[in-house]
This record gives sequence, structure tokens and C-alpha cells, in this order.
Amino acid sequence: MLVPLLIMALVIIIISCGAPAKGTAEWHIDEGNKMYDQGRYDEAIEEYDKAIQLAPDLAEAYSRRGSSYGQLGDYEQAMADFNKAIELDSNYAQAYSNRGNVYFSLGDYEQAIAEHSKTIELDPDLAKAYHNRGIAYGALGQYQQAIADFNKVIELNPNLANTYFVRGLIYSELGEYEEAITDFEKVIALSDDPFLILEAQGMIAELRD
Repeated sequence: MLVPLLIMALVIIIISCGAPAKGTAEWHIDEGNKMYDQGRYDEAIEEYDKAIQLAPDLAEAYSRRGSSYGQLGDYEQAMADFNKAIELDSNYAQAYSNRGNVYFSLGDYEQAIAEHSKTIELDPDLAKAYHNRGIAYGALGQYQQAIADFNKVIELNPNLANTYFVRGLIYSELGEYEEAITDFEKVIALSDDPFLILEAQGMIAELRD
């Protein structure tokens, strides 16, 4: 039960920024990001393709396209794009984070941890890298390392319901039920996702039985 719920809480975030001139590579990236956010991954890929045609050395375009391929389950192409992004910019933290998410999806949790650790090395304030590394630790049963990462996420951003949810799962695995219930109650208070709220309510009911 634990690993499927951890997978559900995996955070993969693409953040749009700025308003570049229409028709530029950056504009096509922004258009792709809009499609991505709507779950229109094939159309997002088309926009990132256009960005790459205009600027073939733009690491961000490959990383964003890789995320779309990952959402479609095409992990081979996703990995190729992340590798290309890192080849173009070895300090591009987001590409390592995205590659870590693919490794997690493939069940290679140790390599996922390595990728997220590299992300954290490059950007130590990136909350989602700690979150996703914590999930990988949890999948390996390394619960104390997972909790340490989730604690760091909450230190950086105390309003992420997903992080309280997965920390609650880890606490419940450790038999620390009061801590788990507290986290699930925090999920209910913070989240606007009906499914996540229902899962948290179910966990509270199960732990109180």
C-alpha cells in the first residue's frame, strides 16, 4: 500500500515565468507549459519541438519536453531529453530533478535519490527536490531519511499538503500514529484536492480504529 500512495504524492512541477515575444523559443516554451498544465502533453511536445528548432542549445526546452514524455509513459525519450539538457547545462538543477522522477517511475529508487541529491547540491532551497527524494527513501524503507527530507520541505514551505500526507504515511508505517494523524489533519486543512482529502480522512479513520 505504501509505495502506490507515495507514487501518488510524487511532485513534478513545471513553473512558467515571464512573457517573451511571440514566436521566440521562450514563447513556445511558455505555450508548451500551458498545454502541460492542462494535461495536453502531445501538444506541449509540439511546442517544445518548435522551441528546440529555434534554439537547439536551449536546455530548458529539452527538460520540459522530457517531462511531457514522462507523463505519457515514454521514459526512454524522457531520459534522452533530460540527458541532453544536462549535456547542454551541467548545472541545470531542474533536469536532474526531472531525471530523478523518471528513475523513480522505473523503480530505480537509489538512482532517483542520487539525482535528487544532485539537484539539492545545485539548488539547496528547492523544496520539491527534498520531497521527491524523501518519497524515494520511503520506497526503499529508509524512513528516517525520508522524514528528515519531509521536515526540510516543511521548513522551506509549510503549506504543501502532499508533504504532510507522505510524512503521515511514513509515521503510520513506523507505528507513530499520533504524529501520523496530526499530519493527515494538516492535509485536510491545507488541501483543495478532494481525492487527497478523502485519502487523509480514510487514513485517520484506519489509525483510530
